[in-house]
Amino acid sequence: MRHVLLATTLSLVFASTTAIAEPLKPFFASYTADFTQLPFSGTAERSLTKEGNNWKLNFNAAMMLASLTEKSTFEQKSSTFVPLSYRYERSGLGSSKVVKQNFDWQAKRATGIDRKKEINVTLPSGTLDKSTYQIALQEDVAAGKTSMSYNVLDGDDLEVYDFRVLGSETVTTKVGKVEAIKVERVREPDQSQRKTSMWFAKDKGWDYILVQLVQVEKDGKEYQIVLQEGTVDGKKLKGQ
Repeated sequence: MRHVLLATTLSLVFASTTAIAEPLKPFFASYTADFTQLPFSGTAERSLTKEGNNWKLNFNAAMMLASLTEKSTFEQKSSTFVPLSYRYERSGLGSSKVVKQNFDWQAKRATGIDRKKEINVTLPSGTLDKSTYQIALQEDVAAGKTSMSYNVLDGDDLEVYDFRVLGSETVTTKVGKVEAIKVERVREPDQSQRKTSMWFAKDKGWDYILVQLVQVEKDGKEYQIVLQEGTVDGKKLKGQ
């Protein structure tokens, strides 16, 4: 785990790495959600909307025995994203979890709670929350980058998230086959048993939206979401 010192040192390097290929576009996407340990499927929804000068990224997943919500509010300033607030709530399977983060960029501090533990962290420039970095990743993939790193506030800790592009693959979804760019999270050796893979639509008309995600935990349990339907900038998505 790389903590505050490393994140602070690298902030000057990574703060300017997110290049915006094109202006953000609002989107809505629904997904089928599957856990390998459960005999039934669930649903998930992800949306990006603009309210005034702020963008709001929401994710909701629900199954019979579990639910998860994740919400971020952020600003887009030139070639960077500036998080303002982050909320995460999980209930059902396993222990429940609530995270609340508020970003004060004048004071350069983040405050809130993580499972009832107080958060009060100094913010290096360029820090993202656990949801906003996904938009930065999507935009960097669209810009043709093959290796990406982000400073992320994870609970009450500052970490560096690394990613690499593995190539192109065809993903079969409910809206048809989609040519996608596969991205993998690069973890440290002690975390290498966990795997996160994401596929972003290659079509510019789809604005490189997430079409599939697979998460494999250390114990082998697997979680997967696959695109069911969606819109980008009000236009309905349709594959081949």
